[in-house]
Amino acid sequence: MSETDPVGDPEPRPLRPLQDLYEGTLDCVHCGLCLPACPTYRETGRETSSPRGRIYLMRGAAEGRIPFGDVLAEEAFLCLGCRACETACPSGVRFGSLLERTRAAVEEAGLRGGVAARLEGLALRTVVPHPRRLRLLVSLLAAVQRLGLDRLAAPLLPAALRDARGLLPPIPPRAQRAPLPERIPAEGLRRGRVALFAGCIMPELFGAVNAATARLLARNGFDVLLPPTQGCCGALQAHAGHRAFAKRLARRNVAAFGRDEVDAVVVNSAGCGAALREYGDWLGLEGRELAGRVRDVCEFLDEVGLAAPLGRVEARVCYDDPCHLVHGQGVRAAPRRLLAAIPGVELVEHEDPTGCCGAAGTYNLTQPAMSRAVLSRKMDALAAADPDVVASGNPGCLMQLRAGAASRALRARVVHPVELLDEATVAPGLPALPTLPTAP
Repeated sequence: MSETDPVGDPEPRPLRPLQDLYEGTLDCVHCGLCLPACPTYRETGRETSSPRGRIYLMRGAAEGRIPFGDVLAEEAFLCLGCRACETACPSGVRFGSLLERTRAAVEEAGLRGGVAARLEGLALRTVVPHPRRLRLLVSLLAAVQRLGLDRLAAPLLPAALRDARGLLPPIPPRAQRAPLPERIPAEGLRRGRVALFAGCIMPELFGAVNAATARLLARNGFDVLLPPTQGCCGALQAHAGHRAFAKRLARRNVAAFGRDEVDAVVVNSAGCGAALREYGDWLGLEGRELAGRVRDVCEFLDEVGLAAPLGRVEARVCYDDPCHLVHGQGVRAAPRRLLAAIPGVELVEHEDPTGCCGAAGTYNLTQPAMSRAVLSRKMDALAAADPDVVASGNPGCLMQLRAGAASRALRARVVHPVELLDEATVAPGLPALPTLPTAP
């Protein structure tokens, strides 16, 4: 005998593909407060392209009222996953988790096709999580850039590859891509010990940011450990619907960071930090201990206070919030306080600081048209503010904003906040920081 609700209708039973997210969809009260915060709704005006509309599709498919098919699959992957709706939501809907589970169901059902999706999945499973393969690929790209082959081939490339080339920054010199040592001692009065999450993309494209992070932590009195068995956090894989694969990567990091007693696991990539903080959701009890120790680098330095003196840096700075830091982790004020503490820095707000830039992991490669439309709003706001520096704490955002600044011929340089803080610590009148040795 089936269970019934108070009016006697059979209680909907969720379909198996969406069974594990059905309860979460019930938290949405359809108030619409998320609509103005949603980048895709702002661009299209379509209800189905809003958080409320997507939750309606998820729940409808789970209950069997609408087909679990192409419409849901298209909207699940048109969403940027920026989670601005979570900040706006009065009911605490965990939209990011619902989205990842929906994308995983779409992938498992084989509803996502196309060459771009297949190439994305191949790269995220067979290249990005494997340091040697990723290093080889980046080295090949460095050679292509150095010889100018990318410029010569650009007119012959398909539009999608031309877009990807425009987003790729100049590959750093080999010395900047060398691994950092496993232990970097504190300078001056020792205040504690932290582990640094190095990431997968960061060492190859933003090695200077990792080095600046390690220097800042050491100069502020912390021993810095880099567990050698750490690896890719799984964020990109989870966003792309490869949730089971992401969990395997998460388990490796739980083992790597569980070996050392540290005050915090410090992360300088907003996307990685948000993923690490959700290991409890991904893995249950197995992931909660690590998740509870994760701190964004700006959040951590703001909490403990800067011990190292800062020199003067004359610059008008716009701080742009990475979505997975402000919405995924709730960190907004800390980076601003740190930047404002640098003598000579004038912190300038622009009109769209918490709006998505359109990077969203690999979104700018798989959904280039929507990505460009979202970026255009961001660049309008930054152009109006006309800063000397734009600071943002996520590698995808840095690449997207740099590409946007170049396309608009903006004068601002785009940096990670720790780069500006590191620059301030070697300002005139202060002792220079030593160059960090690399691992043998």
